Amino acid sequence: MVEHDVLLGHDGGIGRVVLNRPRAINALTHDMVTRIEAALTAWEADDSVRAVVVSGAGERGLCAGGDIRGIHADAVAGGTASLDFWRDEYALNAHVARYRKPYVAIMDGIVMGGGVGISAHGGVRVVTERTRLAMPEVGIGLVPDVGGTHLLSRAPGELGTHLALTAAVIGAGDAIACGFADHFVPAEHLADFVDALAGGVDAAVRDHARAAPPADLAGERGWIDRCYAADTVEEVLHRLRDLGSPEAKEAVERILGGSPTALKVTLRSLRRARDLPSVEAVLAQEYRVSTACFRSPDLVEGIRARVVDKDRAPRWNPATPEEVSDAAVEGFFAPLGDRELVLRRR
Repeated sequence: MVEHDVLLGHDGGIGRVVLNRPRAINALTHDMVTRIEAALTAWEADDSVRAVVVSGAGERGLCAGGDIRGIHADAVAGGTASLDFWRDEYALNAHVARYRKPYVAIMDGIVMGGGVGISAHGGVRVVTERTRLAMPEVGIGLVPDVGGTHLLSRAPGELGTHLALTAAVIGAGDAIACGFADHFVPAEHLADFVDALAGGVDAAVRDHARAAPPADLAGERGWIDRCYAADTVEEVLHRLRDLGSPEAKEAVERILGGSPTALKVTLRSLRRARDLPSVEAVLAQEYRVSTACFRSPDLVEGIRARVVDKDRAPRWNPATPEEVSDAAVEGFFAPLGDRELVLRRR
């Protein structure tokens, strides 16, 4: 493997993708995305490669998402590089979802945003006791993307809606229960598991997977389903406040920390995604939404408050869900004409 932000190579019939920006928790850049896509395409046609495994360098996680500092700078400058990045990233997510060979994702440590996109669409998704998974986009004025609304909208009951609106972080048990992962392998056994893949993916899973930890969030389905089945963010908040439990109060506080516009567009995205026929169709919808988010003031302000200045005091515009009109929400789904993302099933 040649030293790079992403390490690529194959040996013993296994293609290896190692995200190699540990100081940035392996945040994705456009170059990393294009290099991964090229490798996956080559290995798919290479009979000597029987499976692919994706992991992250360092001890902190697989991937914390995209390079949002770069997105912030691009948006402030009025550029379009982020739109090009998302176009290629979403195409990669679709490729992962339809990959013709076993695609093994090692979802150890932090797995958020773009990290979910390159892992949770795979065929064999492995979590550990260190897994911390989330789709935290509403906190920076963005909407869950990378096929996240496809996964969230298909989680049991309204668990996906809860995760999307609160940006809650879940562990291994809930990642499996919510449909983001398949198998639990203790972190201390990961190296042995990856080595064993050369002898066959099924055998490696059989020999190294263990019973997953409890799915704590999944055990709260009763109140989550009742509260998040509402058609509006305002009604979700009303039901949570009426419930009054400590968990519901915490959910209210978490929701109120997000961009009101992003929250309302997220809820609409999830409801629409449930009716879309494929991950490709959902990704095309997400590209429309992300394009609109990129031009909205809340994205720049959200990244500023969370990552640039780190004052944790975003000034959202509009400031409350009640001030975000239905027409404004619908505008995020407007067709893009010749800039539409068109993904064909492989």
